[in-house]
Amino acid sequence: MAVNTTPEAPLPVGEVSRLIGGWIDRLGAVWVEGQITQLSRRPGAGVVFLTLRDPSYDISVSVTCYRQVFDAVADVVSEGARVVVLAKPEWYAPRGQLSLRAAEIRPVGVGELLARLEQLKKTLAREGLFAPERKKPLPFLPQLVGLVCGRASAAERDVLENARHRWPAVRFEVRNVAVQGVHAVPQVAQAVKELDALDDVDVIIVARGGGSVEDLLPFSDEQLIRTVAQCHTPVVSAIGHEPDNPLLDHVADLRASTPTDAAKKVVPDVGEEYERVRLLRDRARRCVAALVDREERGLAHALARPSIQDPHRMIDVRADQVADLLDRARRCLRHQLDRAASELSHTHARVVALSPAATLKRGYAVLQRADGHAVRDPGEVTGGEALRARVSEGEFSVRVDT
Repeated sequence: MAVNTTPEAPLPVGEVSRLIGGWIDRLGAVWVEGQITQLSRRPGAGVVFLTLRDPSYDISVSVTCYRQVFDAVADVVSEGARVVVLAKPEWYAPRGQLSLRAAEIRPVGVGELLARLEQLKKTLAREGLFAPERKKPLPFLPQLVGLVCGRASAAERDVLENARHRWPAVRFEVRNVAVQGVHAVPQVAQAVKELDALDDVDVIIVARGGGSVEDLLPFSDEQLIRTVAQCHTPVVSAIGHEPDNPLLDHVADLRASTPTDAAKKVVPDVGEEYERVRLLRDRARRCVAALVDREERGLAHALARPSIQDPHRMIDVRADQVADLLDRARRCLRHQLDRAASELSHTHARVVALSPAATLKRGYAVLQRADGHAVRDPGEVTGGEALRARVSEGEFSVRVDT
């Protein structure tokens, strides 16, 4: 619980240390996992001192235990080993120092480590960190390659020599870090972040030679895996040999079986590219030559056609046909006009022969009453009625005689 203090009523250092000790005592015994970084076994001393470190973070805590507790695992535990400790936190008030009093130490076996890695792998896979759609393609020809590896290591030599042998102009931005031990995870993660922040770096290679399962554990650490997953720059994993399969291989954009294989996959071979360019150039020439030959043959075939050799021939033939058709049309039209004229003459003769005027010329007359109606029946007129007689050459008046 919080302690009420003021500048006028502060707590003495001893009281603060005592209170901290009381709070820590309430924690009780806990199981703690870490990696042993320092181990002190003084001859004749009844207490063993060691430092337990979190491999993923820069945090360490001192641990003490009785010699008989450590002797139970002394044959299988040394510096660098991962252990699980049942310990009770203790506060040393005179110096204000926290430590753990170990009551039991258990080494973490390879099988247990692999089981934990498998569980972590499933958890990260469910989050989608290993999904294929997250993979970024590598550039065809990187101008600057970031390399994270051990200082003066075989992995660094293999990557640099093979890459420069394949493409001498390639440049590298190298970050030498610890690739095993308690400092490996924070250093590798920090190096990856620094290279990813550089705009000129086109691809990042994380390389390490082979080793035991314990040696390669930093490259399966959750903190490093999440750091690589957040990178905007493509990352290539080149850890160990072909059988080795740390979790970094799954989150990286490309997995290389060895550091040498990483150099081959990241940097193209200048000789192979020259040969590929030569083959493509030859292929292009053959394609162009074949196209020109085909077009020349088509042109020659077109020029050999009669319509091209004598272009007026078709026009002349069509002109004769047009003239023939024109003559035929004129003859047909003339014949039809003649026949129509003959029919018109005959019709005109019949009309003239049947017309009243022709009848009148033969001596007939047409009697018309005053209203203009022709008289057809004697009963239509009365005695003394005036009529008009129309003859061929004119007309005159007549009167009906009763």
